[in-house]
Amino acid sequence: MRRLPLFPLPVVLFPGAMMPLHLFEPRYRQMAAHCVEGDKRFGLLYHDPDHHGPFRMEQGRVGCIAEILKFQPLPDGRSLILAGGIERFVLDDGIESEALYYEGLVHEQPDTPDSQPGLLERRRRSIRLFHQVAEKVMEQPESAPQIDERLETAYQIAQAVRVDPTWQQELLEAPDERDRLEQVDTLLRTVLENEE
Repeated sequence: MRRLPLFPLPVVLFPGAMMPLHLFEPRYRQMAAHCVEGDKRFGLLYHDPDHHGPFRMEQGRVGCIAEILKFQPLPDGRSLILAGGIERFVLDDGIESEALYYEGLVHEQPDTPDSQPGLLERRRRSIRLFHQVAEKVMEQPESAPQIDERLETAYQIAQAVRVDPTWQQELLEAPDERDRLEQVDTLLRTVLENEE
């Protein structure tokens, strides 16, 4: 378990993905300054105040540990950062502190071990389905992102398609890559069926 600054946002960050962020609220400017002085890590949690109301530190919430890869302070105190997703985490408890930003005790949430063979072929099947969708729906399918089969494929595909963040959060919470690939394939097949 570790103590981690928390950043609730109406977006989902996946491990391996990168996300540019514009920090303008005082609490998150303070959080960024704290992170840059330390290990550069914070926890990004999906939270849409329009749908969920005020942010509450509910035990069991799943988010993504992010690392600040680039930090650009602006003259007026705002900053631009590039965050990279590292690993999923589960919120164990909120922490009351003097800081303006939220903090919590979290633990990393690795995937359930996969002892079944054939994961690489499973990834390739999802990549083929992704390319079929790109051919059908994109004006320039050749501009579709290249999906690396050596890495977590479901996250890459989910990052490449414009999907509701609630669905993305469900994907982040899935216990293992096979389950995530099944969710991605279901989505892609639905898109193909709607295009026919």
